[in-house]
Amino acid sequence: MCRLKEKLMQNFLKLFLVIFLFIFSQVFCIDKDIDKDSFRLFAGNSNPDLAMEVASILGIDINEAEVGRFHDGEIKIKINDNVKGKDIYILQSVCTTKNASVNDNLMELYLLIRACKRSSAKRIIAVIPYLGYARQDRKHSEICPISASDIAMLLETAGADHIISLDMHSFQIQGFYHKSIVDNLMTNFFFVPYFVRKDISKVVVVASHAGAIARSRKFIDGLNRYNIDSRLVVFTMLPQKNSKDEMFLIGDVKDTDVLIVNDMCDTGKSVVAAAKELKRNGAKKIYACATHGIFSHDAIDKIKNSDIDELIITDTIPLREEAPNNLTQISIAPLIAAAIKKTQRGEPLSNLFQY
Repeated sequence: MCRLKEKLMQNFLKLFLVIFLFIFSQVFCIDKDIDKDSFRLFAGNSNPDLAMEVASILGIDINEAEVGRFHDGEIKIKINDNVKGKDIYILQSVCTTKNASVNDNLMELYLLIRACKRSSAKRIIAVIPYLGYARQDRKHSEICPISASDIAMLLETAGADHIISLDMHSFQIQGFYHKSIVDNLMTNFFFVPYFVRKDISKVVVVASHAGAIARSRKFIDGLNRYNIDSRLVVFTMLPQKNSKDEMFLIGDVKDTDVLIVNDMCDTGKSVVAAAKELKRNGAKKIYACATHGIFSHDAIDKIKNSDIDELIITDTIPLREEAPNNLTQISIAPLIAAAIKKTQRGEPLSNLFQY
């Protein structure tokens, strides 16, 4: 019975979010129309559902392009629309999907940019909901690439004039681009209204590691705006002599609901371990949110069988298997559509980050 009530509440929250996103798209996208003939929207194969939803909100069709494979596996690109003198938006996540690797999707993006560049496009805007290789933003050994920087060089060399991405792994990545404009859209204000509807009066926001503190503070600011009492606790790793590092919680979570904040969930190991430790320290309900659901290997099963009551992600990366009851995916399409409209009007994107 309790499980049924929780499921009904999740469905109600999803309905609320749909209404919220619709209102969001109306406020930020319809107040002033744009010349729909002045730009084109193309998409690779990494996230077609998200691309179609963005096009629907914009009131346009995805322009026709053949993005396939030759018999030997090489990528085949053919643009079947006039792009000369137009602003070109190419929506493609650099991620692993059911039928392609992260490198396949990166090469599709690169060749789509090159095809439009060779056809005299006025301006090329790469809309990359999830930017792969972003975690490789520094040297981890003496002889190794800084892959996030090298991907930036690749996209700039291809001819991308503007990069729009969501919740990049670190802010320093924007500094790797020397020619292209870079907009990093943060998603914390997208998640906060979802939690507000859960009728929580008090919550402890958990930074799963030191690098998540800034992101967690943004959540706290948002929750406080809705009069939800919230404070921060942090996990840190304590080195052990003869065993793996041990997670140590700085702060008290006893008898409180908690929210674990991160930019992505890959193997699920860290968030599951954090939830277990929080439960051991007396936490009641355990929520988690991450913009990017990578879910490598058996991550979905780990989440399903964990102490996490609900993990909320966006659709920057399509799910490769059925989601369990404690995993909720919300659409980021209204935010991307709003960013495209504002970019096309020449307006700043800063007010997209307001509660």
